[in-house]
Amino acid sequence: MAGSIEDIGKAFVTHYYSLFDQNQRAQLATLYQNESMLTFENDKIQGREAIGTKLSGLPFQQVKHAITSLDCQPTPGNGILVFVCGKLTVDEGNILMFSQVFNLMASPSGGFFVLNDIFRLNYG
Repeated sequence: MAGSIEDIGKAFVTHYYSLFDQNQRAQLATLYQNESMLTFENDKIQGREAIGTKLSGLPFQQVKHAITSLDCQPTPGNGILVFVCGKLTVDEGNILMFSQVFNLMASPSGGFFVLNDIFRLNYG
């Protein structure tokens, strides 16, 4: 695997949240495949197109993610499990805590795609 898993995980997270925060959420769909699954709070969405529609249709204009921790582990098949904790601000409102897990799988054409993505706001 070229590069360390931490370097790959960090580069992926930087790219993902950069697109998200610059209101380019439609482009996030390119990071998923048809077998990919997203759990966003209680909603389970499968497939690149459906995930892209979900992320593009979120009801806010501005969001800013601030990562407080990032952990990566190798998985079978040269995959990487990425666990992110952080703070986000939506439409200049209150700061919310969140956690997100990405299961990145090696793509036959090189690079990685998101097989699994779980997002959850942390209350309390």
